[in-house]
Amino acid sequence: MPRKKREKSLAKFRVDPQQLKKACEMEEIGIQVSTEVEPLSEFIGQERAHHAFTLGLQIKGSGYNIYAAGPPGTGKRTMIQAYLERIAKQLPTPNDWCYVYNFEDPIAPKALSLPAGKGKELQKDMENLVEEIQNRMQNLFESEAYATERDALMKSFEERHQRLIQEFQERAKARGFIVQFTPKGVVVTPHLQGRPLSPEEFEALPQEFKQRIQQERERLDQEIKGLIRELRQIEREAQERLKQLDQEAFQYTIEPLFQDLFEKYADLPEVRAYLEQVQKDMLEHVDVFKPKPTPPLPIPIPIPQPAETSLKRYRVNVLVDHSDAEGAPVVFEPIPNYVNLVGRIEKEVHMGALHTDFTMIHAGALHRANGGFLVIEMEELLRQPYAYPALKKALKTGQILIEDLGETLGLITTRVLKPEPIPLQVKVILMGDPLLYHLAYLWDPDFRELFKVKADFGVTMDRTPENIAKYTAFIAGIVKKEALLPFSAEAMARVIEYSSRLVSDQRKLSTKFSEIVDILREADFWAREAGAEMVQAEHVVRAIEEKRFRSNLLEERIQEMIARGTLLVDVEGERVGVVNGLSVLDLGDFSFGRPVRITATVGGGKEGVLDIEREVGLGGKIHSKGVLILSGYLSETFGEKEPITLSARIAFEQSYSEIEGDSASSTELYALMSALSGLPIRQDLAVTGSVNQKGEVQPVGGINEKIEGFYRICKVKGLTGTQGVLIPRRNLENLMLHDEVVQAVREGKFHIYAVDHVEEGIEILTGVPAGRKPDGTFEKGSVFARIAERLEAFKEAAKEREKAKPSKKRTTRRKKKA
Repeated sequence: MPRKKREKSLAKFRVDPQQLKKACEMEEIGIQVSTEVEPLSEFIGQERAHHAFTLGLQIKGSGYNIYAAGPPGTGKRTMIQAYLERIAKQLPTPNDWCYVYNFEDPIAPKALSLPAGKGKELQKDMENLVEEIQNRMQNLFESEAYATERDALMKSFEERHQRLIQEFQERAKARGFIVQFTPKGVVVTPHLQGRPLSPEEFEALPQEFKQRIQQERERLDQEIKGLIRELRQIEREAQERLKQLDQEAFQYTIEPLFQDLFEKYADLPEVRAYLEQVQKDMLEHVDVFKPKPTPPLPIPIPIPQPAETSLKRYRVNVLVDHSDAEGAPVVFEPIPNYVNLVGRIEKEVHMGALHTDFTMIHAGALHRANGGFLVIEMEELLRQPYAYPALKKALKTGQILIEDLGETLGLITTRVLKPEPIPLQVKVILMGDPLLYHLAYLWDPDFRELFKVKADFGVTMDRTPENIAKYTAFIAGIVKKEALLPFSAEAMARVIEYSSRLVSDQRKLSTKFSEIVDILREADFWAREAGAEMVQAEHVVRAIEEKRFRSNLLEERIQEMIARGTLLVDVEGERVGVVNGLSVLDLGDFSFGRPVRITATVGGGKEGVLDIEREVGLGGKIHSKGVLILSGYLSETFGEKEPITLSARIAFEQSYSEIEGDSASSTELYALMSALSGLPIRQDLAVTGSVNQKGEVQPVGGINEKIEGFYRICKVKGLTGTQGVLIPRRNLENLMLHDEVVQAVREGKFHIYAVDHVEEGIEILTGVPAGRKPDGTFEKGSVFARIAERLEAFKEAAKEREKAKPSKKRTTRRKKKA
């Protein structure tokens, strides 16, 4: 087809430059500089998630915890924190929680709940109480009155003690024995005529006299045992009476102190009951308050007091303190491991042994968030051993039980502390990827019951005047918060265009605000580098270009290889069975389009369309599906009456990694049509688009990167004014092309063609109409007519080959005859 006629026929497929990018006009911004608008006070673009949070937080039933699903960078954490803090201020401040000594069961510390701020007060009151008692008891036990009464009491018991001994000694003497009480025991010695008998003298006595003395001594020994029991009883009575004296004096001293505490905590029955137990225990252990005598020499090894009598047990362990809180707590736990969630019981080494007590119990995130909200990253939670089961257990039972992990797993059998469980009332918000939500929902029945509300965070929002105004206010808020230079209206317009580019949609804006904020910061940097007092459009553009430059090393290397001919891509001329396809390489932080040559060869046979990539294991499932669809289209178009006889091969040339996706299926079909018809394909055009079995060209992803990738190759090799890209018409709304590409199209140096059907595409690529008539027949000389003739030739050749083959029956008869 002559060039002028071809250009005229292509005009209806050309995309107008106005459609290549949706610019943000100054009228849409509505202001001249960012300081003219109030910073945004609410979060934008996540109405669905906002409704889910409203439902989940207002329903008080169990299990209405929330899973915030969405990719990183969508502002989940920022929105959740702002929303929860606003709600939390309207809620009552929860109670403090303390652990105290359990006087009935020391290994099971008791949990006390007190109004916010009262926990520290009780802790301080108990410290002051013990200190005051110690001071008063020091004075009491060193006072003259106490010493006089104690001495009088001890004297009376000592007199009874001495009187019993003296009376017994006199009775024994009358019976011929001297009884002496020494520290080593009781010594009984027989005497004669007022003097003790020596062993020699005793042995010299007559046998009858010795037997009588021996019998009398045995009776005396029995009486001595009774005397000792009576003396011990006197000692016990003395100790009991002394203890009673100490308790009476102690009670008289501490009664006013406890009375003050009883009145202060009169409206807290649990605290009053605890104080009564403390008072009772102190009366039973008065000795711990007595002044300790100073040893004459320093003791090299400290001797610890028994835990039962230690003053430490009168302390109060404030587990959770809300004295400075306003409203309910909002807790973000960055490392949600087992102990950080449910708390821990610490141990210390003392004289070679591990020791612990109730004062070493520490709160976890569940304790701190009790009565409020706890926010956790789902991925981090699943990384921590036993953390997720511990969280589920707490939510299912409605209480927080602090256990040693070794005991929970059955690895520890020694006696350990078992603190009283604390009632739990909390809303848990898990943040994570949507995939984790679906996996947990499918495989964990507990997850469905505990996290009934899903809050979906989308990555896009509608590009409406209202949302543009909110976006402008969002930019103003970041500028004010981070003390950036003011942004001009043109600069904000470029940011909004960049937002649409991020989602490749002219009708949408990106809600990946982390990337937007990065551009704002970098634009501010380049403005300051230039000495500007305001961020202008060129600074935003430079920030975007610099960000691309930092990551496009591989793209430049590929462009260089194509320019040098290492990678074979033609941007001029025509070739049969060769089409420039377009793929996208995604490097995570950066993606770009890469042209790739797709070739097709055909011949006679019955193998059909063979995908070389699939045969060697480099073709993904979706790509293989796209190739199989080609066979469906060819069968419907050319094999309506008889099966197609065809053997074709399709390959991505110089591709050495796995190929996935069906965005090149239309390209492969064009290459196949060219090979079958013998018509050459324009090499100055690149093609992208998926195709279905009806030949309709379907939209694909990465359309901007693909167009720009081929444009840059053409620019490197030299723009001719005929080059361009063939795209699906349904992708027009996804175009947010670089200004350079738009300008090249506007100047006629580059072209974008949009098609709805492969019949339109093949006409653009070959310059020859597809040629399908309404009745299904093909125009003479058209692409489809040529393909049909070629396929018919393959079929006839196959029939000739079948005729040429010797018959099986005939061969068998010849063998028998032989």
